[in-house]
Amino acid sequence: MAPQLLFDLSAHDLDKVLYDATHIESYNPHRGAMRLLDAIVWEDIDKNTHAIGYKDIRDDEFWVPGHIPGRPIFPGVLMIEAAAQFASYVTMRKYEKQMKIEFIGFAGVDNVKFRGQVTPGDRLYLLIDGFNMKPRRAICRAQGVVNGNLVFEATITGMPM
Repeated sequence: MAPQLLFDLSAHDLDKVLYDATHIESYNPHRGAMRLLDAIVWEDIDKNTHAIGYKDIRDDEFWVPGHIPGRPIFPGVLMIEAAAQFASYVTMRKYEKQMKIEFIGFAGVDNVKFRGQVTPGDRLYLLIDGFNMKPRRAICRAQGVVNGNLVFEATITGMPM
């Protein structure tokens, strides 16, 4: 039995952009081909530390020619990186009023499961649940969803650097 999604996606307008890439870049240092988060569509940072964002998978990305030529598949490691970037963003937003954090570094990943493929043309929705948030260490559950199907899940740990 597949696990349940962290949030009921039907309860949110997934096409309404709350924050765009420019806003995300004001928190995360990732730029160019390594910025793997395009928009935030919902967040509840103060109360529950929950958020939904997305990455549009394009056919002109750097990995397309070489990651399964003729049948490009978005690399799992980039799915995890996208989730880590989103977890970093959520942590920075949560603690921005309490302390100055310049960067949240990727400190660990656990419980990773890949459950589907992601290909150019897909919109990869990322769901973040910051279930163990502290200023010096944040642990988030992350899931990736394409066309309503869970494609990966992981637990991401980050810490200020």
